[in-house]
Amino acid sequence: MMGGRDSSSSPDRNLPDFKKSVKLKYVKLGYHYLITAAQLSTFSRTDLATLWDHLQYNLISVILCSTLLVFITTIYVMTRPRPVYLVDFSCYKPDDARKCTKKIFMERSKLTGSFTEENLEFQRKILQRSGLGESTYLPEAVLNVPPNPCMAEARKEAEAVMFGAIDELLDKTNVNPKDIGILIVNCSLFNPTPSLSAMIVNHYKLRGNILSYNLGGMGCSAGLISIDLAKHLLNSIPNTYAMVISMENITLNWYFGNDRSKLVSNCLFRMGGAAVLLSNKRWDRRRSKYELVDTVRTHKGADDKCFGCVTQEEDSASKVGVTLSKDLMAVAGDALKTNITTLGPLVLAFEHFCIHAGGRAVLDELEKNLKLTDWHMEPSRMTLYRFGNTSSSSLWYELAYSEAKGRIKKGDRIWQIAFGSGFKCNSSVWRAVRSVNPKKEKNPWMDEIHEFPVDVPTHATI
Repeated sequence: MMGGRDSSSSPDRNLPDFKKSVKLKYVKLGYHYLITAAQLSTFSRTDLATLWDHLQYNLISVILCSTLLVFITTIYVMTRPRPVYLVDFSCYKPDDARKCTKKIFMERSKLTGSFTEENLEFQRKILQRSGLGESTYLPEAVLNVPPNPCMAEARKEAEAVMFGAIDELLDKTNVNPKDIGILIVNCSLFNPTPSLSAMIVNHYKLRGNILSYNLGGMGCSAGLISIDLAKHLLNSIPNTYAMVISMENITLNWYFGNDRSKLVSNCLFRMGGAAVLLSNKRWDRRRSKYELVDTVRTHKGADDKCFGCVTQEEDSASKVGVTLSKDLMAVAGDALKTNITTLGPLVLAFEHFCIHAGGRAVLDELEKNLKLTDWHMEPSRMTLYRFGNTSSSSLWYELAYSEAKGRIKKGDRIWQIAFGSGFKCNSSVWRAVRSVNPKKEKNPWMDEIHEFPVDVPTHATI
């Protein structure tokens, strides 16, 4: 028939539609199983034994490699240095009643009746060139007429400084005191029994298994020694906090004699202290201010001249004071060179410098040797002017100054460097985890930062 077609010969009617009835992939899978089964049926016992040995040896290799990989990974995780974060810090600001102008200093010194006219004039000249301002602080026992230095007054000063700084730190960080696993206190010249660290444990009811340390006699660089010790402890103890307290005590260490090498300390050292909270908890990174990059400690104590350049001793009248040697600047310079050499290329990459405010001469020498700008030196010079030499805590007043000025930006690197008896030069390097907003800060500069910097005269009139 024209145009006709045999319907029985149509392929669509003679073959089933696999797309509708059975998915093609299952057909292929079944075919694969069928061929595999056919092949296996031809295996002899020897073939099966060879296959088993091959699979067995591969399995042992996989197990051994996996075990080794897990072991190496575990060792790496357990031994790699844990990050050390600086959650926050606080600096103690004494009451206005503790302020001591240069004029008050000279008046009180004269009223003690301890100093000759020549040595009163010597102290006046030191003060005029010291770089200290009119608002530094001295403890009550020293300012009293007559002075009444004693153990009770020294404890009173220590408690005011330590507890004042710690209270503010705990308020800023919202950390439960019982969560603190490590406590380190450094105070060079006042080491009572029970210790300062024990006084803190008792006052804040810290936990019974806390690792507490009390560092004494280590000078103005002891604050960074405490940071270094905390770093090593945090690397070995997981998920904990370390609190570091840096301070000096003036009450029992005011010199009432006439040895001029000991009178310089009276003119420079003032009341102050700082508390620092460190953490190795990775989830604390988000709220922390800084991450510790490195610490470098340099000790020149093997050299007799270095060892004896800062010494606490009695004078010819059996009055105790701290002698500062004429070799001090040369010794400090040599220790600094060694420390910088150890730091290496890091020295070229700092945005901020916190140099121990030991005195104007020290800052002048470091500014010249390190070729620093006035901007770099500003935190140290303003700290010396406003608070005096607060020993190991001065570095934290300097960092607080930079924060109050809004200078700390995310990624900035900060170099803290201090010198101390022994003789030691110690450094710490920090990296800012985030920018610090001064509007949200609470530190001793905030209510007066608009007044700084000031021009510090080379020779002040008293």
